[in-house]
Amino acid sequence: MAKGMILAAGQGTRVRPLTRDLPKPMVPILGKPVMEYLIEHLARHGISEIMVNVAYHHQKIEEYFGDGHRWGVEIGYSYEGVREHGDVLPRPMGSAGGMRRIQDFSGFFDETTLVLCGDALIDLDITSAVAEHKAKGAIASVVALDVPLADVQSYGIVVADGDGRIQSFQEKPAPAEAKSTLASTGIYIFEPEVLALVPSGEVYDIGAQLFPQLVANKLPFYAQNRPFKWIDIGRVSDYWSVLQRVLRGEVDQMSMPGREVKPGIWVGLNTSIPWDKVTIEGPVYIGSSVRIEPGATITGPAWIGHGSHIRTGAKVVRSVLFEYTRIAADMRFSEMIVSPDYCVDRHGDTLYRGDDTAQLRWGDARA
Repeated sequence: MAKGMILAAGQGTRVRPLTRDLPKPMVPILGKPVMEYLIEHLARHGISEIMVNVAYHHQKIEEYFGDGHRWGVEIGYSYEGVREHGDVLPRPMGSAGGMRRIQDFSGFFDETTLVLCGDALIDLDITSAVAEHKAKGAIASVVALDVPLADVQSYGIVVADGDGRIQSFQEKPAPAEAKSTLASTGIYIFEPEVLALVPSGEVYDIGAQLFPQLVANKLPFYAQNRPFKWIDIGRVSDYWSVLQRVLRGEVDQMSMPGREVKPGIWVGLNTSIPWDKVTIEGPVYIGSSVRIEPGATITGPAWIGHGSHIRTGAKVVRSVLFEYTRIAADMRFSEMIVSPDYCVDRHGDTLYRGDDTAQLRWGDARA
């Protein structure tokens, strides 16, 4: 079929504070890391050998996924870092540089390879995409999606001829300047010879450096425009809206965990909820060992992570609580992502616990 490469070495700065102590591919959706959905999807399409380049917080990815046998695949890791003054520090090589480093090490990329960013949810028909790539005799393909003209300034835009052959790229053009509305989704298909064009030992980017080189060298480089769901979690505001969509059941292959005890209300094990004294409107998932006190209100779509505690009179509205979050009595948290240490609203504005100016009170449910 093909081999797989997941790009997971970035710092995820635009999704802070979610990535303060988590790498971006580990940000949870319905209690599962984003990258787990990708690995399940690759496995469904017969891609069983997957390399992952890692840097920041790399242990979290490696400890969770291990060698991949739980998903019926093999996973390998390529750490990108340097030693400075006795300390090992993460130093990503760029998307193309990271692949070249793997190639120089072992020659792993010896057949068609599907390359994915580790921070988006997709339902792409990978088998068809690889077949089209091979049928066209492409050395490289970019999977692209039509976006509204008003949104082109958020994406790398692909300009292709009628046959799909790529002529040029525009990085985040203004709508008036855009020559196309085809956005690169960060999903690529490469033949091994592409990597020979990437310089060894250098930080080198696929979109900004390798692709313009393919165009300049007039190599068989194509865009594929095929309909599929692509949910990019580029910013905190994206993360909040993705979770709302998922909780409302709008994303395929993502089902609620737990047991549905009332229409639209799912619970995990060992919950303490006085049902006749609380107001809960679905869709809501309440994780294991969650305690909800009388007089509390939860309005969905909402996700209450395991071990959380919602005190009496508190209101949680269209929000996500990470595990072990305690909401103080009579507090109202609306359209927020809350962890024991910080809370962030849907626009990305963040408050940290202990900030004396904050009107909101919350904390760690473990103590």
